[in-house]
Parts: sequence; structure tokens; C-alpha cells
Amino acid sequence: MKSNLLFKKYGVTLFSIFIIASCSNESENTSDSVVVDNPLDNPFDGIVAGNPEGNYPIPTEAGLEDVSSPDTVVGDGTPESCTGQVFIDAVAQGGKIVFDCGPDPITITLTSPAKVFNNANTEVVIDGGGLITLSGGGQTRILYMNTCDPDQVWTTDHCQNQDHPRLTVQNITFANGNSTNETEYDGGGAIWIRGGRFKAVNTRFFNNICASVGPDVGGGAIRVFSQYDDQPVYIVNSTFGGKEGYGNSGSNGGAVSSIGVSWTLINSLFSYNTAIGNGGNPSVAGTPGGGSGGAIYNDGNTMTLEVLGTVIEHNEVNDFGAAIIFVSNDHSGNVVIEDSTIQNNIGGSWYPAYPGISAHSDTDINVTNSTITE
Repeated sequence: MKSNLLFKKYGVTLFSIFIIASCSNESENTSDSVVVDNPLDNPFDGIVAGNPEGNYPIPTEAGLEDVSSPDTVVGDGTPESCTGQVFIDAVAQGGKIVFDCGPDPITITLTSPAKVFNNANTEVVIDGGGLITLSGGGQTRILYMNTCDPDQVWTTDHCQNQDHPRLTVQNITFANGNSTNETEYDGGGAIWIRGGRFKAVNTRFFNNICASVGPDVGGGAIRVFSQYDDQPVYIVNSTFGGKEGYGNSGSNGGAVSSIGVSWTLINSLFSYNTAIGNGGNPSVAGTPGGGSGGAIYNDGNTMTLEVLGTVIEHNEVNDFGAAIIFVSNDHSGNVVIEDSTIQNNIGGSWYPAYPGISAHSDTDINVTNSTITE
């Protein structure tokens, strides 16, 4: 589905905004929250998982999954036993997956994507224990789930709105994923999702890429479609980029991209990601299209983007939304920004309300206790 909006390049004077406790907002600071221990808070070349200053309450359903009784253990205690194929086989079986690759951090390089089979297990949890990096080796996407792909087995007659599989990635790093060779299911350099539910907790994404041009392709790290009952994708205590030279990139949505999906981003960091297409969506004549959403590309109808306790900075774009592009085709949906910082994002135009955020002028953007600057 492509946006019905013909983006127009027109100059807008950018400005800085600092907002303190303004307006009511639709996100809830409820007592139904959990503490999420983060084994990736030790620096990886200076990069932690998530926003160290973020302390927004985490809803119970957005927390870590219990893997104390795993279904599959990848490895036998040695690094040599933890191969890409062993991991791919584990994902095909589904269930709760952990790793035993020795006491030190290890990178497992894949030569093809690990794929979730929809009939294998309703729950798929991949927990790296703070030690595992899954790599595409700069050649392949890393992880794929699609409830509407017959090759992965149809399990219902309503594949776009079914509650399973429910995929969680936690305490793990995804690096050097590359989906540029994918044609049917493009975008999503590290992870591509359609249907069921998906969340990422204590997770890092470094140097993942997808197609570099195109009006609607995107998600240098993650691409998502069709979540069950329009429930949100949770991104919790996670980092996309985090340091110069580690960012993710694609035509649109340098970090994440979606169609018709709501997102709740909690205590996370999006930095040094890039949307490198050009021409917008639909693309301007003579251009290949793209270049929107340096960090986040959110397109569709009746969706919500919540940015909570999160930092979005140093992302770059060619056309629209240096930090975020949020385009609702029917002008429904809303954006909630609370206890967050959006600053120092580069490029683009069409900023009717806030620097770095491209959206219709009538989009409900509710900002509380947050800093938004050029």
C-alpha cells in the first residue's frame, strides 16, 4: 500500500521547541509495569542497548519473556557448536531458544535468513543472553516471519490478522543484515515481519541495510506489516545505530518501517540511521522515490506512534522526516511523544509542526516533557 499523499518540496523555516508538561496524552503511566534487567548495558564499543537515561514505565506485555525452561539450546558450550545453520534449524522449530556458546560474546554469521514456520509453535522467543550477535555477513537478511507466506504454512483463513506466531527477540544484537537481494518481500535488512505479534527488548541493530531506492520500501533494520488486532510493536531498551558508523540505512525508514502498524518505542535510542532514497512517495517524476524517515517510516491508517523515554538524534534523510515521517492516508491516527528527546537530525523538509517530524498538518501530535529541536 502506498501513501495517497503527493509529497511536495516546499521551504519551511525550522525552529526549536522545548515543551514541559503540556497537554494531556493518550499513553498511560500505569502501575501495571515491570522492571527489565538489561544484560546489554555494558558497552559494545561504547554502545549500550537503549537510552541509559530512559525510565519510562514498561508495560508487562512489553517486558522480557521467560526462557528459564527453553525448548532449544543452540550450542553445546563451545563457540564452534554455534553455527548459523544450527540457529536456522532452531527458529524453524519455534519455541523458546537460548544459546550455550561459551562465556564470551560471539558472532554467529548466517548465509540465509532464519525463517519462522507458522505451524511450528505459537511462541517464538530468541534470547541471546547478552552475549550473542546474529550477523547477515553483509549478504543476507537475518530473520523472517510472514503469516501470509504459503511457504511458511498458512494456519488460518485470516493470515493478516491472527494472534500467532508471537515473535520476541531479546538480549541480542543484529548486525550486518542485508536484504537488498530480496525482491518479493523487500525491506527489513535484519528482520521482516508480517502478522502475529512482534517485539524487541534489550536489542541492538548495527549496520543493517535494505534497498537503497524506492517510494515505499524501507526498514534498514526492521520492516513490519499487519499486527494482530492492530496491537503495537513494542521496541524496549533497544538501540538502532548508537554511534557514527553503526547506523542502519534504507530507501525509507533508516531504522524501522511499516505499513498500517502502530509502534510503542520505550527507553530506546535511534541515531545515525539514514533514509537514502530520493523523490518521496509517490516519487517525483525522474526520481526513483524514497528518502523519507531518517529513523522511522510510519505509513497507513488509524495507527499510533508512541515515543516514550526515547532519544532520536543524528539521523539523516534526503526528502522528508529527518527523524520521523508519519503519514495516515485517511488522516486518522496519532503520535504521542513523552519524556523524549528529538534533536540534531539532518535534512529534509515538510515540517508543519515540529522539526524533524513530517506529518499532515491535522495529525494529532501530543508532546509532553520532551525536547524537540532542529
